[in-house]
Amino acid sequence: MAKKKLGLEDLGGFVFSTNDEFDDSQYVDSEEQENLEPKDQRLEAHFSNKGRGGKTVTIIKGFVGPEEDLVTLGKFLKKKCGVGGSTKDGEIIIQGDDRDKIMQILKKEGYNVKRVGG
Repeated sequence: MAKKKLGLEDLGGFVFSTNDEFDDSQYVDSEEQENLEPKDQRLEAHFSNKGRGGKTVTIIKGFVGPEEDLVTLGKFLKKKCGVGGSTKDGEIIIQGDDRDKIMQILKKEGYNVKRVGG
């Protein structure tokens, strides 16, 4: 059996450098992401029912900022709409097709929201 050759991705993104002048400022950790003001955010409201057994959901994409702020915004939207949902992979998933209602709520909070898809 041949051995598998390991690549950089197998190291989990961790790279060693012996260069004393190495500038690591270009590598920003996602946890240290700056939080944009709501007026500077460009969010997208998507509709989807794929891979969910025919159930419809509204997906909010494009949030820039820490994961805690995304979770807080997701909880706020779920509470305002009176429905369930989740937050994962940088997206807010709200049960049901409430795009128009969610877009009104986000615009009222100062976010720039664009309706994407049918």
